[in-house]
Amino acid sequence: MVIDKTLASASNLSKLLPTGTVLAFQTLSPSFTNKGHCYASNRILTYALIVICVASCLFFTFTDSLTGRDGQLYYGVATSKGLYILNEDQLRRLRRRWVDWVHALFGVAVFLALAFGDGNVQSCFFPSAGRQSKELLVNLPLGAAVFASLVFMVFPTSRKGIGYTDGETENR
Repeated sequence: MVIDKTLASASNLSKLLPTGTVLAFQTLSPSFTNKGHCYASNRILTYALIVICVASCLFFTFTDSLTGRDGQLYYGVATSKGLYILNEDQLRRLRRRWVDWVHALFGVAVFLALAFGDGNVQSCFFPSAGRQSKELLVNLPLGAAVFASLVFMVFPTSRKGIGYTDGETENR
């Protein structure tokens, strides 16, 4: 039973990590960083990309979906008072909780570790970094991902983001 719970938590990590944001970052980063040969304009673009991706990580951590009594799927954003659904009332039982903040913090940490682990970003922002600094930046994403995975398993969330329609949302 414990093994089943652990495996289920581990398999759900893909839902908890900002995979869409990471994909967008990895797609745009080589162009924005000029493949690591940055000018001031490239640094500004890359910085803006990182800030927008961090905001995306935060926002999507607080999104949720549920199936209404009418059988339709609704998407919303968790607030401190409940789930805000467009054209619907707020739902108090789905309000934003402390575990959502934990997931948001670690989702952003994982994204930032991955972003600064990118060779082009390193060359752009840290052109004269020493060997030890580069080694840290290369290994930081793995450490952050492992630590965040442990936190996500210890503090699971029932929150479903936008795009998850597996029917589990009504059973919370």
